[in-house]
Amino acid sequence: MRKFPVLIPTVLLSAALVSFASASSFAQENAAQLSAANMTAVPAADALFSLPVAEPDPVPPSPAPASTEGPRRIGVGAKISLLGIGGEAAVALTKRINVRGGFNFFNYSDTFNKDGINYGAQLAFRSAEAHLDLFPFAGAFHVSPGLLFYNENHISATASVPGGQVFTLGGASYTSSAANPVAGMAKLGFNKVAPSILVGFGNLIPRNRRRFSLSTEFGIAYTGAPKASLALTGTACSNPAVICVNAATDPTVQANVQSEVAKVNHDVSVLKIYPLASVGFAVNF
Repeated sequence: MRKFPVLIPTVLLSAALVSFASASSFAQENAAQLSAANMTAVPAADALFSLPVAEPDPVPPSPAPASTEGPRRIGVGAKISLLGIGGEAAVALTKRINVRGGFNFFNYSDTFNKDGINYGAQLAFRSAEAHLDLFPFAGAFHVSPGLLFYNENHISATASVPGGQVFTLGGASYTSSAANPVAGMAKLGFNKVAPSILVGFGNLIPRNRRRFSLSTEFGIAYTGAPKASLALTGTACSNPAVICVNAATDPTVQANVQSEVAKVNHDVSVLKIYPLASVGFAVNF
């Protein structure tokens, strides 16, 4: 019976050693498994991070908003030229061709005396024109053949000779009657139609879409030699006043009138070409 109590501690100590050994073995086995797992997990992670990453497709730039404004086809403007003050309008046919039309007007009055006859003169410009504007270099420079299809440019004058005053017609001297003084009308005109050619810079319809434009042009119009006319009324008396006749019907007076007209026509016969120059401002839409 005394040996039994001694065996109990011995058995318990042996059981504790066996349990500790088993636990230690189990811990070592688990540690080995965890180490193996870590060894295999690290390469997997490296492989994951070494895979090529697909870059996103570049986003194409947004296109510029399309202009809702259509091409401008009509231009209108005003100008000052040797034909007077005027206006004009143009229509675009192609990228390098316009059709243009316009009008001009101007008035100027003055008085002068020639060969004893007093003239109250008025310069009246009235014209309409059409041009084909050609832009050979697609810029502002243009060549414009055209036509003055309405040319009412002229000088008109009222003629008068105070009673008792001496005047000359075709080299002959007359005295205006005090009872019925000599009077009349004179005129200097051009051809009604005249071809023209212009060169210049500017475009009533700029192809660069500018709203406003300036232009300048130079050229010539073939107006032909001007034609003068003179018609007299009243009573003309020979000088000294011996014979008085009707200036409107007397053949001698009329012959002298025609001689005077022929002289004027000869003097202005060189004016067949009229110079053209202008400066203008235009807006298009």
